[in-house]
Amino acid sequence: MEFTPAQANQISASTKDEILPVFHLGQRVRITKPIKNDGSNPFHEPNAVLVPTGAEGYVKFIGDWLQVIRIYEVHFIEEGDTYGCREAELEAIDDVDGYDEIAEELRWIREHNAEKEAKKALNLQSQREGE
Repeated sequence: MEFTPAQANQISASTKDEILPVFHLGQRVRITKPIKNDGSNPFHEPNAVLVPTGAEGYVKFIGDWLQVIRIYEVHFIEEGDTYGCREAELEAIDDVDGYDEIAEELRWIREHNAEKEAKKALNLQSQREGE
């Protein structure tokens, strides 16, 4: 069975992007082409640029559209909005400052839990001494 070029484009556009996601939740990404209003955003004029090329954001959610196209929900920081993007529209960027937010949060949780345990042990010891 032969396909016309238009049919071939439809077939390739509806195949799965990759078996596993290229990007992960919380990853910092940059958009490689502008996101324009296709008319689905009532707060902006049709064809208005919603997110310019080069805007940076973080992956909030990974889903599928029509069960064949992977969509990354990206929160764009400076724009303050979240939009769905395809893998081909995004590129990963490394944190320039090297600051690892997850490691910092885990360190804080460990310290907080250690402080709670120390207070709990101190309270238990003072209760035993008062008996």
